[in-house]
Amino acid sequence: MRYLTFALAKGRLAKKSLEMFEKVGITCEEMKDKDTRKLIFVNEELKLKFFLAKAGDVPTYVEYGAADIGVVGKDTILEEGRKLFEVMDLGFGKCRMCVCGPESARELLKHHEMIRVASKYPNIAKDYFYNKKHQTVEIIKLNGSVELAPIVNLSEVIVDIVETGSTLRENGLTILEEICPLSARMVVNQVSMKMENERIMKLLNELKTVI
Repeated sequence: MRYLTFALAKGRLAKKSLEMFEKVGITCEEMKDKDTRKLIFVNEELKLKFFLAKAGDVPTYVEYGAADIGVVGKDTILEEGRKLFEVMDLGFGKCRMCVCGPESARELLKHHEMIRVASKYPNIAKDYFYNKKHQTVEIIKLNGSVELAPIVNLSEVIVDIVETGSTLRENGLTILEEICPLSARMVVNQVSMKMENERIMKLLNELKTVI
C-alpha cells in the first residue's frame, strides 16, 4: 500500500485539521512536538504522511501530485487557480472575501467608476470586478496590511478577508460589497482521486460524520 500524503496549510488550519482527523482515528503524534525540525511526519500504521506548507503553496503541491490531499482556505484555492478537485467544505476558518473602503467609496462602486483596488488577492479582485461587476479597475498587489491603502490614498477600496470587521472599523473602513464566503476546504489531486479513490472516499465519508 502506498502512502497517502497530506499537505496542510501552516498555522490555525493545520491545528484544526489535525484535531478533526483525530476524531476519525487519524493521529500523528510527531506533529505535536513543538520543537521538531522534521518536515515530513508519518503514521506508519495507516500509511499516511503529513507535511506543513505555506497556504499559497498547498494547491501547487496537490496539483503536481507531491501531496494527494490538501487542506487550505477557499481564498487560496480561488487565488491560485490550480487544477485540482475541491471535495469538501470542512466548516472551520469561516470568514468572507469583501470589497472594503471608506463609506465615501460606495458611490464609486455603484457608478462603475475607474478606481484603484489594493489587495493581497489580485486574481480574486480581478475576477470579481472584471467578470462579475464588469467594472474596469486598476489592481495593486500588496503583501502587508491592505487596510492602509485607502487611508494613505493608494487606492479607493481594498479586497480582503474579513473575519470580525474590527480592524476595518478601527480604521474608519467598512464592508461595501461581499464577494464570497470562505472556509477551510479539502482538495485532492486529480490522479490520486482515480488511483486511490476507495481510500479517499472512505476518509471523506468518515470526516462527514464529524463535521
